[in-house]
Amino acid sequence: MTVHAPTRRELLLASGALFAWAYVPKLAHAEGRDPRFLVIVLRGALDGLAAVAPVGDPDWHVLRGDKALTVTGTPAALPLDSFFALNPAMPNLHRLYQAGAATIVHASATPYRERSHFDGQDVLESGLAAPGTAETGWLNRALVSLQPAGRAGGGRDAFAIGPIAPLVVRGPAPVLAWTPRRLPPAGEDTLQRLLDLYRHTDSALARALEERVGLATIARAGGMDGEQPRPAPGAAQVRAYFAESAGTAAKFLARPDGPRIGALAFDGWDTHADEGVANGRLANLLGALDGAIAAIEAEMKDAWRETVVAVITEFGRTARINGTEGTDHGTATVAFLAGGALKGGRVVADWPGLKAANLHDGRDLKPTTDLRAVLKGVLKDHLRVDEAALAAKVFPDSARVKPMAGLLRQA
Repeated sequence: MTVHAPTRRELLLASGALFAWAYVPKLAHAEGRDPRFLVIVLRGALDGLAAVAPVGDPDWHVLRGDKALTVTGTPAALPLDSFFALNPAMPNLHRLYQAGAATIVHASATPYRERSHFDGQDVLESGLAAPGTAETGWLNRALVSLQPAGRAGGGRDAFAIGPIAPLVVRGPAPVLAWTPRRLPPAGEDTLQRLLDLYRHTDSALARALEERVGLATIARAGGMDGEQPRPAPGAAQVRAYFAESAGTAAKFLARPDGPRIGALAFDGWDTHADEGVANGRLANLLGALDGAIAAIEAEMKDAWRETVVAVITEFGRTARINGTEGTDHGTATVAFLAGGALKGGRVVADWPGLKAANLHDGRDLKPTTDLRAVLKGVLKDHLRVDEAALAAKVFPDSARVKPMAGLLRQA
């Protein structure tokens, strides 16, 4: 039997993040830079007000009551400036913020203004202004714009995280994949995305999966499957999964001959009930995300100084707590940026206020910053994606949305 050393492709395929082989423009190399970019999609809609609390807004306590994070509470929120404070579950991000290696963009949103997770994720990952039948994602189209002429090709390499590949990386640019050893049980959200994918690519398989899901639902309702309900993954399991996925992503991105652009997705952010801002489910998720960011920093080593990590989600959640101690689907939220390439240590926000008259539809944090502006700013100044390509191809029909300037240490 012939034994051979594993190739880079085999290492990637053997390992739960997504990696794209990026052709960084000559301009970046001419500048003496070797930039890395990692996108983390939080699926389920992050409560931005619980992640980064507007403690200086006089209406904050009116909306959230005893659920409102404060800098004097127990546990105490972590001060960012005189107006905003970070959820206490995120000390690593707070440390990076203080060191100038993290930026928070508040009251941000995609152009989507409805409240469907699937349509919201479609807009977030496709880069289009409205949901539809997009087959490619904005990150893949950005890769195409970075590749030398003729290198994008028409085929697709294998790409997946868990059961399916995020839309954000689908497209003609070659993308490689890795599946983590620790995969949480597939939930209803994952199954629905699988169905959506197969409805567009394999209708027969979609019908079979629909029938299987339907039969399983009937069996569970009638007690016919003989199985006890599976418990939700515990905090330690979620933390380990996040850290392994993100840390391995960083290991590959840090390699001198490795990929330069990647993406991964974390599910579970739909906090309709028992949100647990300070000591519950959301706090555990934010702690796991914080650990993932710390793992990226540690594994990037010297390459951290040329890295930007963007953490984004499809929309926010309602400003008020609902009757089940959770939050419903909302509009504006926060985006996190972390990395040594940032000119950080600030919260970027055109704050809309939390008075009832200022809420979007009388219920949500009003969006004042287009998330596409943030992503364009990173792509333009970090990876040197051409601004015309950003407006016409990466985020089609978005010429009026200008790239956010000043996010990077050297623009």
